[in-house]
Amino acid sequence: MSYTLLDGKALSATIRAELKRTVAALPSPPHLVVFLSHPHHSSTIYVRNKLIACKEVGIATTLIDTPCTTTEELLRLIRPHAHRADVNGLLVQFPLHPDVDQRHIIEAIPPEKDVDGAHPLNMGKLAMQDPSGFIPCTPLGIQTLLSAHHIPTRGKHVVIIGRSLTVGKPLALLLSQTGPHADATVTLANRSTPDLVSLCRTADIIVAAAGRARLITADMVREGAVVIDVGINRIEIEGKERLVGDVDFATVSPHCSAITPVPGGVGPMTIASLLSNIVKSYKARS
Repeated sequence: MSYTLLDGKALSATIRAELKRTVAALPSPPHLVVFLSHPHHSSTIYVRNKLIACKEVGIATTLIDTPCTTTEELLRLIRPHAHRADVNGLLVQFPLHPDVDQRHIIEAIPPEKDVDGAHPLNMGKLAMQDPSGFIPCTPLGIQTLLSAHHIPTRGKHVVIIGRSLTVGKPLALLLSQTGPHADATVTLANRSTPDLVSLCRTADIIVAAAGRARLITADMVREGAVVIDVGINRIEIEGKERLVGDVDFATVSPHCSAITPVPGGVGPMTIASLLSNIVKSYKARS
């Protein structure tokens, strides 16, 4: 079976170009403050890519790159920016230091500036289909990708492997809502789900977000299914570090009607959604 490659990089470029025109017409640029408190290789790369994307569309940024090993240290950095009128978004790059309480940090960000969509109030608004809230960036990016490629979700069975608060749970809420690009029947699974192979074979759409390299294999995918790979895993292949997803792309893709690559699939759409949320925050306060 020939498949459609769901090119998030190309779609993200289109969205960024539109956002650039929108930002250029605003009285002043939106402003994002990013906190990098527990830097390591991956976090540094993710932050750099977000800052580059913001600059590309005209969003002003401030990077606060200060290691923090306690909750209070990070809170002291966040508080001065929380209610600044010239700041439209606050973003704390995860993961945090093991001794930092992630829940307290998330709740310290005003929900109207929570452009990551992680605050409990924004999660509640998502559950209630309140459009004034912010949708977490990766689920929003996935929905946008499906919509742009005219992949129907209404009445379809979506199996999501992974129950995180950043991807699995909010995506289940988003795709099971009433309305366009939703109305799906969603099963939220994890690596402990019994007979995951049989469950996945019932899916019209599989979303792999478990954080395990090549978890999804060809025997788990029925012919014609759509596969969305959220995973970013670094593994060693022939002595070199390579990026691979949660899907074994080479064996799975021949069975799909559509599939995302890694890299270049969901990742760019996550950043495009972040930019959209920042502009939405600016407009809501202007």
